[in-house]
This record gives sequence, C-alpha cells and structure tokens, in this order.
Amino acid sequence: MDIKEQISKVVEEISKNPGIKDQFEKEPIKVIEKLFGVDLPDELVMKIIDGVKAKLTLGDVSKAVDAIKGVFQ
Repeated sequence: MDIKEQISKVVEEISKNPGIKDQFEKEPIKVIEKLFGVDLPDELVMKIIDGVKAKLTLGDVSKAVDAIKGVFQ
C-alpha cells in the first residue's frame, strides 16, 4: 500500500467534505478505516493520520501566508 497515495486520498476527501474534517479531528482512526472500508494495522493508520495532519497544517499555513500577502499588495 502506497502511504503517500492514501494520504492524498484522505486529504482530498476531507477537502471535499468539511464534516469529515471535523470528524477526523475528533476520531481520526475511525475516519481512516471508514474511508478505506477495512481494518488497517495500527502502525499504518498512524502513519496515514500523521501525514494527513501534516498536509492539512501546511494547507492552512499556505492560506494564511496568501492572506497576508494580499494585505501588503
């Protein structure tokens, strides 16, 4: 299983549906297993969760930087 690909899929789903993002913040393991439809090994789930959180954080930082740039233009 390609972890990077799975992380991208989860981020895409979260981006499409804000309700999933809220649920992911509360119960990330349940969201991951629900999206994949299988019970994954805990080690794999944790890697996916960490990757998704990192991508979401980077996306939020990027949006904040863009907003700040707009103020100075």
